[in-house]
This record gives sequence, structure tokens and C-alpha cells, in this order.
Amino acid sequence: MAACVSDGSVEPEIKKAKPSGNGNEEKAEGPAASERSTFNLHSFRLERVLRENVRDKTIFLHGKVGEDQGDVQDAVIILEKTPFQEDALPQLLNRNADLRLQMKNDIYSTHHLHPLPAFNEIKTTVVCPATEKHIKKYLQQEMYLVNETADDYKNITTPYLQSQTFSVQWLYNILEKKAEVEQIIHENPDPKIGFILIPDFKWNQKQMVISKRYNIPKSQLRIYLHYQPSYYHLHVHFTAVGHDAPGSMVERAHLLFNVIENVQFDPEYYQKRTLTFALKADDPLLHRFKEEGRI
Repeated sequence: MAACVSDGSVEPEIKKAKPSGNGNEEKAEGPAASERSTFNLHSFRLERVLRENVRDKTIFLHGKVGEDQGDVQDAVIILEKTPFQEDALPQLLNRNADLRLQMKNDIYSTHHLHPLPAFNEIKTTVVCPATEKHIKKYLQQEMYLVNETADDYKNITTPYLQSQTFSVQWLYNILEKKAEVEQIIHENPDPKIGFILIPDFKWNQKQMVISKRYNIPKSQLRIYLHYQPSYYHLHVHFTAVGHDAPGSMVERAHLLFNVIENVQFDPEYYQKRTLTFALKADDPLLHRFKEEGRI
């Protein structure tokens, strides 16, 4: 079953309140109809916390939805604190912000800042209906490094992949212009070397300088492929070098420049060399490697 992936993040819109006839301030306008989520968050019943990343201010939740309608489905919700926006700092630090002292020692002090509601935005990613594979993907687990030789790929990895059903219908929805058309940044329609460039759903499109996104020199771009990939359709990741992007760790990311150079040097380069990648403790592929005595 294909998962419906939606990003419930809505950019906070700061609007000045207009004075009403009685001198009181009117409330700021709510989100437009086009910005309202179609996912019923009120029907979500939390089952467990899958994982929490304190550094990234992110938490992964598993729960059930649709119980009130008799159509119960699993759902994964990812809550992520959004980064600060430089142009919104004057409104964030205005006189209506609630700053409460926590500790003071000489010239140093720490406080709790309770900003206006518009600045309490939490990026919310929903996977629904979520399969067991989705739930395991976000579950906190021990990781193991696998050194996959050419024989391992032939005798272990390939038979495993052939035995699995990996749905990438969501991807073909994009390629066939059935979904996320408004997200397309660039398209090359060439039937042989064509591609579509779209933002990753984990990126809220605010962490880079958007006005300069078409003028970033290649020396400031990290361009890479994943192995093992999250889905088996060739795709390339582009991130700013200064951004600590998830999935850019050395045991998974392979720089596109190096991949092209290696294949040009030897067309069978990746058929011969040993590749290292990380797998979670309950990954069936890891179990295959253990059964063959390779771990």
C-alpha cells in the first residue's frame, strides 16, 4: 500500500491587527482555506514514541487514526521545530513577547521566551496509512555496518531485493504530473537523460536563502546518491555544504562527482568493489547477512 506523504507545515503569516470601532484589537486572520490540512489531527491516538532527536528538535510518533469512523489506519507523525527566520526576528522579539527569568549570575542570565502564537509553528509531516516498514524506519534502533562484497551483492542482497515489493507509486505520481506539480523547481523533458528537480519533503524550503537558490555555486553544493537507498529508483540529493543534512553521513552518501569519475575510470567499478552501509537491527537484509555469517 502506498503511503500518502503530506507536509502539514504552514509558514506563519504576521499580520498587524486592525483597530476595531471600540478601540480593541481584532484577532489576526487565520490560515486560508488552501493552507488548512486535510489530515484530521484530532482523530490521532498516540500509540508510542518511536524516536526523539534532541539535537534536531524532532520527535517521531506512531498512532492510529479513523477509529471514530470505523476505518482504523496506522499513521506516523513527525514533529519538528522550525528554524528561525531572520526577517521575522523583529516580530519575534517585540514588546508583547513573554520573557521569563530562569537563572541570573553576574552578567549572565538564562530565560524562557514565550513568543506570540504565530512563532510557535511546528513542521508536521504525516505518513498515512503507514505500513510496518514505515514504522520501523523511524523506530529507534541499534545500527550495524555491513561491508558488502561483490559476492555478497550477488548472493545476499540481490535475492533479498527480488523477494521484496517496494512501492514507488508516489514517485511515479510526481513524474506523471499527478501530484506535487507546484513543487517542481526544474524539469528536463529529454526522454533519455531527463529529470525533475523537486524539494525533499524533509526540507521546509526555509533553511537556504531562497532568493539565491538558483545562484548557488557548485562549490557550495553537496550532490550525492544513497546506498542503500530509501527507495529503488535512481535519484540524486542536493544540499548546501553548510547544512548538516540527514543522510549525508559517510557510510551512506556517495558523492555524484566521485561516482561518475569511478564509472568513467572503470565501467564495472561498482560491480567489483566492496560497499559499506548501515542497517537497523531489525532490517531483514541485516538478518540475511547474519544468516550467511557475514556479520
